[in-house]
Amino acid sequence: MTDFIFETTPRILCETNAAAKHLGIISAELGMKKALVVTDHGLVAAGVITPALDSLKAAGVEPVLFSDVLADPPEQSVEAAVAAAKAAGIDGVIGLGGGSSMDTAKLVALLVGNPQSLPAIYGIGLAKGPRLPLIQVPTTAGTGSEVTPIAIVTTPTHEKKGVVSPLLYPDVALLDGTLTIGLPAKITAMTGIDAMVHAIEAFTTRHKKNPLSDGLALKALELLYVNIRKVIADGSDVAARNAMLQGSLLAGMAFANAPVAAVHALAYPLGGHFHVPHGHSNALVLVPVLRFNAQAAERQYAQLAQVVMPERRFASDAEATAAFIDCMDTLVAEMPFEQRLRDVGVSEGDLVMMAKDTMAIQRLLVNNPRDVSEADVAAMYASVF
Repeated sequence: MTDFIFETTPRILCETNAAAKHLGIISAELGMKKALVVTDHGLVAAGVITPALDSLKAAGVEPVLFSDVLADPPEQSVEAAVAAAKAAGIDGVIGLGGGSSMDTAKLVALLVGNPQSLPAIYGIGLAKGPRLPLIQVPTTAGTGSEVTPIAIVTTPTHEKKGVVSPLLYPDVALLDGTLTIGLPAKITAMTGIDAMVHAIEAFTTRHKKNPLSDGLALKALELLYVNIRKVIADGSDVAARNAMLQGSLLAGMAFANAPVAAVHALAYPLGGHFHVPHGHSNALVLVPVLRFNAQAAERQYAQLAQVVMPERRFASDAEATAAFIDCMDTLVAEMPFEQRLRDVGVSEGDLVMMAKDTMAIQRLLVNNPRDVSEADVAAMYASVF
């Protein structure tokens, strides 16, 4: 028997129109009377959060809006949200948005519940509770932040730092595919590939891989691969949108327990220095990392090949692995976003700097199925420059 510990969000609700039907009731059940709703300007302008706000008001919960969330949230953005929460006297937090909003919401609930220095809690298990009641409502099918104990922050030196603690699991994750209907195809593609990377890396990680994370990762990849083209072709397909959200959720549950590796490590410098959205960063470096890992992860990649190509029969694991990598290469190439590093503001001279930065992210690189050197990273970046 494999020894392992598995943790996740204790209550998960997946239902069409769940935000309008249930958010206010659940918030009140958690004792919220005045809740900070952490979101971004785009969702406010598009009216996406209106049903959620109406639900809160109908249940007697006063919503206080914080819509100044920034992508890859910098420290000052998180601290501004904490200050707003304290000034308003809130007693609960609702993250409603993509990964940046949900990560910010986690940290607000923690830092208001127990004031502590944000830089002092970067790392694993350094945060101290208690935290305020917390609900997460994702509006993208990508990060899985609603079921992970991680919040990623961009430091003033453009590094990505993580706060990792079971305290960051919300009390409730509420999934509602209708909230993702207005998502543009480009963002749908970026976040969808991000979720697929979570599933792939959780399944192939060197550490903490376990039967539960494996099963979740496989089902996640199936749901995401089958539905990603559908939601890009028709963003109003609610069934496919719900399936993508569920795939993202399962992938999040998997990688929260079986951590990600080199794809994420190579992606972080792209976000920190060039402000490339996280899902896009992952997509840009996914195939080079798959090719690099092919021999070391051959058995696992062969299993993943059967998930995305169930009709195929392969003569060997090597053949299946090659087919899986080609399949991912084709999918990424179809996505409606820039495909090369040069297209997102990276110059050739930046590759050495990015490789050095990647090597500092050993907390992720140690999980990769194959050891990675700085020269390896530089070569992978160069292959997609």
